[in-house]
Amino acid sequence: MDKQTGEQKRGWILAALMMTMTLAAMDITIVSTAIPQIVSDLGGFTKFSWVFSIYLLAQTVTIPLYGKLSDIFGRKKVLLFGITVFLLGSAASAAAWNIGSLIAFRGIQGLGAGSIMATVNTIAGDIYTVQERAKIQGYLSSIWGVSAILGPALGGALAEYVNWRWIFLINLPLGAVSIFFLTVFFKERVTPAKPAIDYKGALLILCTLGLLFVFLLEGGQGWPWFSLPSLALLGTILVFGVLAFRTEVRSPDAIMPVWLWKNKTLAFTNLAMVGMGIVLMGPETFLPTFTQTSLGVGIIASGFILASMSIGWPTASALSGRLYLRIGFRETSLIGAILVVIACGGFLLIPKPQPIYLLVLNQVLIGAGFGLLSTPSMVGVQSMVSWKQRGVVTSTNVFCRNLGQSLGAAIFGAVFNNSFLRQVEGGSEELRSYTSNVMEIIHAAGLAESTKAFIRDAINVAMQHIYLGCTFFALIILFCIYRVPRRSINEKSVLDVGAP
Repeated sequence: MDKQTGEQKRGWILAALMMTMTLAAMDITIVSTAIPQIVSDLGGFTKFSWVFSIYLLAQTVTIPLYGKLSDIFGRKKVLLFGITVFLLGSAASAAAWNIGSLIAFRGIQGLGAGSIMATVNTIAGDIYTVQERAKIQGYLSSIWGVSAILGPALGGALAEYVNWRWIFLINLPLGAVSIFFLTVFFKERVTPAKPAIDYKGALLILCTLGLLFVFLLEGGQGWPWFSLPSLALLGTILVFGVLAFRTEVRSPDAIMPVWLWKNKTLAFTNLAMVGMGIVLMGPETFLPTFTQTSLGVGIIASGFILASMSIGWPTASALSGRLYLRIGFRETSLIGAILVVIACGGFLLIPKPQPIYLLVLNQVLIGAGFGLLSTPSMVGVQSMVSWKQRGVVTSTNVFCRNLGQSLGAAIFGAVFNNSFLRQVEGGSEELRSYTSNVMEIIHAAGLAESTKAFIRDAINVAMQHIYLGCTFFALIILFCIYRVPRRSINEKSVLDVGAP
């Protein structure tokens, strides 16, 4: 195959990867704006949060399994399987007849999305060199930024002017084109080997992670954090976790091998990704609420303030290649971690009421920090291992970030609600007469102007507490990256654990 033909094929493969990533990236945002119409049509308002939760749960807990399978059977088969499952779930979701069926079909979508999340970045690592991967990761990262803006707009337009079922049907042609490009242009050579899968370990890991996500998603909502159901579930998680750990330690074909955590570079990089996922959820979850209620901006404007993170992220990600080729993966990631610390701490120093342009600049800065942190970290760990371990290493990196996002949603949700409600308890009788639902208080009609001012101040203080938490976890990220050993950019496959 001549070089030009090879470049053309890689271009088509990259297009397929970007379209595939779009399926997973846009799915949450496109559904969120259509939820009112979905609930109006199908009913089940009290259960609609599970439309998102089940997708996140199924996606995240399967990422390590798909990573292992891609190392055994090849990336192409696993990704094509995942896209097919995702499209079947999309078609079924479009045909849902009640909220229960929609939740079940969204779970099927999530099972397919787990494969997409686990293999797209791995394939990029396979077909591009270390020097090229930063630019490619910038392209893939930009998908998330574009989805953050385009998803809500497209979902709202389809729900209002066509039908909410089209937010799922629109996946079908995009997925079909991706399957066609991957089938025609992506040729993968996989050395035939007898499949060795640790089914017991996989089942225990899935049970542990599944129950953990139910604990995080329902804790404080479905039941109080310190209640009998919560403590019983936590105890069950610990039991499954211990059994999974013991199984993985003993198994030569572990789904999440122990060597991932014995190597300092891999262990501290993955821990940094958990921290990154946690920090990401601070502004991601509560910045729109803050800007709308405390600063009084509109829904669309608040969305653009949040989306300004997507300016810094893909730009820094694409430029990180030049930097890590000069100074190394660790040092580039350190710069990114420092920018994240500055951005989180910077929010605390912005004078009140916060000027919009300073919030936007802060979001661009934290996005740049994430770009300089995430891309060198992923490319760095990919470059340490051979093809046979790259799927596990990449999927673990992605899994740790997703796990961090789930932890962050739970942590910052508790911080925001506890901070806000404590202030409300010390407020006027008018406020104390409301229930403990934060949004109910925010949107209550007929409140006095002094009470509205009190609410704005209370939300502002709650956001300060969230960014204090973000700063704390950003410092943990900085510590983890600092603990990563220095390594030359030219070192190849320093780990080849478990290779036959």
